[in-house]
Amino acid sequence: MDKTRRDFLALGATTALAAATTAASAQETVKPGDAAGITVPADKRLRLASYALKPGGAPLVGVVTPSGRIVPLKAKSMVALIEAGPAALAEARAATATGGPMVSDVQLLAPIPELTRNIYAVGWNYLAHFDESKDLRKPGEEPPKHPVFFTKSVHTLNAPFGTIPYDPSVSTEIDWECELAIIIGKGGRNITEANALDHVFGYTIINDTTARDIQRTKHGGQWFKGKSLDGHGPMGPWIVPAADLDYTNLRLLLRVNSAVKQDASTKQMYFKVPRVVSELSQGLTLMPGDIIATGTPPGIGAAMKPPQFLKPGDVMETEIVEIGTIRNVIKAV
Repeated sequence: MDKTRRDFLALGATTALAAATTAASAQETVKPGDAAGITVPADKRLRLASYALKPGGAPLVGVVTPSGRIVPLKAKSMVALIEAGPAALAEARAATATGGPMVSDVQLLAPIPELTRNIYAVGWNYLAHFDESKDLRKPGEEPPKHPVFFTKSVHTLNAPFGTIPYDPSVSTEIDWECELAIIIGKGGRNITEANALDHVFGYTIINDTTARDIQRTKHGGQWFKGKSLDGHGPMGPWIVPAADLDYTNLRLLLRVNSAVKQDASTKQMYFKVPRVVSELSQGLTLMPGDIIATGTPPGIGAAMKPPQFLKPGDVMETEIVEIGTIRNVIKAV
């Protein structure tokens, strides 16, 4: 390998490590007890979580039981578990029979707490949301013929019970977007739609928290900056493996201060999961642990009459009934 190539790879590795470290530090601290009152759905689905025994502690991987306990696993990280394949998943299922600390007594982290790649996302993937968002797009624009992709910076990642920073000098129109997130298991490029589900490890919840004023009026009308403020991507509280969920019929709910703002089903998705994974992978290599937010249903604050936006002190709850609930308080900087 020539020196130029070696130097390029070394620079890339250094940049990736720096990004991971910065992303982890950007997450708000979630102290034990912040998840007090968390409800674990009483079913037999496997739920895989990343957690720490104390604030700032080393990330661990565990199985969350229906009784609310978290059973530690041997995997060094969630991505390591994903990369280990079916054998590691079978080991995780067997571990649910043993005991562990209560979820409310540990620090729950985002399921993949350190990102080295941006979060991929899909816009306008529910037709009713496309219709309600007419003021956020060009007049007369038709529904897309292909998924509309964008990304969220690694720094948006936040814990499932972390606080979301609110800085009025940056934005005063912070909006909610309840979404199902795909976790890629087996990497690949040019994946066919027929084989796409073979590349899905599981699913989690993400809130594509968005600064609408930035999205609408600044930076040429593109979405990246308005979608990428620090801490504006709470995710979790765990991953449910693909085999344990019917992704085509999951109920999505978004509440602000207990008032329901979004209530829909993934069966309303315009582009289904296989199409999203396949089209994203065309000429673009997906990697184990990659995250794809699949779009939000109708009910965003910007589309309400008059518009409603999050403000300091608000409590935002993002739920997918078959997976669980994340809860985030908006906190003034």
